[in-house]
Amino acid sequence: MKTFNAKSHLSVSFFLLTISAGVLTTLCVNSCKTTKKTEVPNQKVELIKEDSTAQEDSTEYELIVMDSGFESWLATQPPANYYSQQYYENWNHLYVTEWNNRHNNPLRYGDFYETHIDYDPNTDYGLELNYKLYYYFRFIEKEYGIVLVPRGR
Repeated sequence: MKTFNAKSHLSVSFFLLTISAGVLTTLCVNSCKTTKKTEVPNQKVELIKEDSTAQEDSTEYELIVMDSGFESWLATQPPANYYSQQYYENWNHLYVTEWNNRHNNPLRYGDFYETHIDYDPNTDYGLELNYKLYYYFRFIEKEYGIVLVPRGR
């Protein structure tokens, strides 16, 4: 896993990992303190798929967010079952599409969207991962003031 230092000394990144059965989906958080909230660090995202060779094994996914504020912010949000998995998947598809568009256009959007997110809307990532990914995008919107997908109110 690569780490990087942003101008604000805040490392914010998340990774989607594929793990063989038996490994719980978890959220890992780690970063440095920021001196200015207005500065925005680069983002790094990876989706790594490890195919299982055993018949009994299934594939599970893990979301790792490296931002000191995300875990405590997530704890203030509604529980995962507040919305359906389909709700989270629909929003995640929109968010990931916009994220990847910005990733592919660094001259226009800068280097904040450092890595392409390999999110397949036809893959069942499970409720917990979709919940955490959805709220990560919401965190980016709230914490950094970046509107990825306009929401009607």
